Amino acid sequence: MEFNRPSPKTRQVPIVSLIDILFIVLVFFIVTSEEKKEREVLKIELPTVRDVPSQTVVDDRSVLAIDREGTIRLDSLTVPDLNLLEAYLEAFVKENPNRKLELEPDKEVSLEKLMGVWDALTRVGIEVKDVPARIQLPSETPPSE
Repeated sequence: MEFNRPSPKTRQVPIVSLIDILFIVLVFFIVTSEEKKEREVLKIELPTVRDVPSQTVVDDRSVLAIDREGTIRLDSLTVPDLNLLEAYLEAFVKENPNRKLELEPDKEVSLEKLMGVWDALTRVGIEVKDVPARIQLPSETPPSE
């Protein structure tokens, strides 16, 4: 005897309802998202030393320069060692009590050397804030006098 069995039906996922849900989610994201707003950029041009006219320079300063190798020069005098810089600065202050200093370190000078110079200035009584630093970039050539 043969029984007639119904063939098993394959189950299907209702695609139409999934498409509706995806459409609603898409509309939600479109409505809630904001367009990227372009922000204004403020362009700033910082003045460089070359931009300052020479008539505006008020006082003449002596130069305390440190080159790439770490050689320290006080105007035309070469300081042989960082430990002797304090003595050189004391003599400089005695000879020129009202003359101000300007620090010109090379960009590649180590921070240790620069801090040593600042310490020597402080021990002599010259405040670091009164000694402007003009850092010489490697691409720049020193101004010819």
